[in-house]
Amino acid sequence: HVQLVESGGGSAQAGGSLRLSCTASGYSGYCMGWFRQAPGKEREGIASIDNDGITAYLYPLNARFTVSKDNAKNTIYLQMNNLDPEDTAVYYCAADRDPKKKLCYTGAGAKYEYNYWGQGTQVTVS
Repeated sequence: HVQLVESGGGSAQAGGSLRLSCTASGYSGYCMGWFRQAPGKEREGIASIDNDGITAYLYPLNARFTVSKDNAKNTIYLQMNNLDPEDTAVYYCAADRDPKKKLCYTGAGAKYEYNYWGQGTQVTVS
């Protein structure tokens, strides 16, 4: 049974920073990712990291966001800097279940590539 538990959301001023964490249990896939969904918009993949630590980002968020992982803690992180009110959304951690996958996706269609989801954490930037 795969469980993803997120933490670290909250409120921030424009220009500020937040770091989200996602701790996984029972996970044996290849990709983990961060998604966000703003009111009235589709859930979009904004960053991914694979078992080899290779990262991918939804452009141009790579200029401000960094995804990383701590294998010993089974945890991935999303460091978000220079936050903008447009970043206000519910942020989700996600994981796939295919250990043989070779590519992790970002963008609007990426949600179909992931099988497990965290509960979501609200990020509000004002």
